[in-house]
Amino acid sequence: MLKRVLAVLVVLLVASSVWAATTLNGAGATFPYPIYSKWFSEYHKLHPDVEINYQSIGSGGGIQQLKAGTVDFGASDMPLQADQLKEMRGPIVQLPTVLGAAVPAYNVAGLSGEVKFPAKVLADIFMGKITKWNDKALMAANPGVKLPDKSIVVVHRSDGSGTTFVWTDFLSKVSPEWKSQVGSNTSVKWPVGLGAKGNEGVAGMVRQMDGAIGYVELIYALQNKIEYAQVKNAAGEYVNASLESVSKAAATAQIPADYRVSITNAPGKGVYPISTFTWILVSPALPDAGKKKAIHDFLEWAVTKGQSYSKDLGYAPLPENLVKMELKDIAKLK
Repeated sequence: MLKRVLAVLVVLLVASSVWAATTLNGAGATFPYPIYSKWFSEYHKLHPDVEINYQSIGSGGGIQQLKAGTVDFGASDMPLQADQLKEMRGPIVQLPTVLGAAVPAYNVAGLSGEVKFPAKVLADIFMGKITKWNDKALMAANPGVKLPDKSIVVVHRSDGSGTTFVWTDFLSKVSPEWKSQVGSNTSVKWPVGLGAKGNEGVAGMVRQMDGAIGYVELIYALQNKIEYAQVKNAAGEYVNASLESVSKAAATAQIPADYRVSITNAPGKGVYPISTFTWILVSPALPDAGKKKAIHDFLEWAVTKGQSYSKDLGYAPLPENLVKMELKDIAKLK
């Protein structure tokens, strides 16, 4: 009899733990996917009753799913604009989570030496105006580097992408021609190039194709062992993407109350010019009380203790003043 009672109690305990579990579903940017995967895994270890599923489908896809109400949160490397916010089912809070960098990743067999890119040269390459690795503009910026007489293969995103927004936002700031003819958005009409899906797809195509150049989040270049170049910043310096140079891009930024800010081509010495925040998008009006609490608790952890995981994955942690701002808004999500 006692064994039966114990067995029933065990079943009830297991069942209650399952019933008490909360699952959060999110979708969006591939740019922060490595750090988000780490966060969701580590947070689940601390809180086994909370499961966070995330589809790394690009910022555009995440925004669409949030708009459709099929996910509990979205993720984007471009903050929603006023017209997009009006299309949502209700108010949206956009919270920066970490800082990252989009880098020009390239694969040129036999190339000796690190390549440096003037900002306008990058724009001209993606415009299709510079088509050879030994173009005189590249040669002038890279004295002593043996650039081959080889065609440049441009690789860009084929899906709606926050990384594309960051990249084209930068090119629009450094090239009036790019701004007027192509512009900046999560999706643009590319003048030239081959499309690939996700940061993963662009990195894979660049790695496989001799002469290729594409743009990816820094961690994807590091993980795939792809060369990436220094870029000339607004102060006239050639700078590599690093934790320090990305952090400097955010150091002087004036952060508005709604966190919608661009830090590409930021002023100052030592700044990497294609730096950005990445945002989690969440509604403060979630009808499910359990999910609402789970999102609040996770975000509070992510912008504080979760920041300790960022550096090992090639992201820069949020500035302390920004964390203090966000904690006030996260508190309102309870």
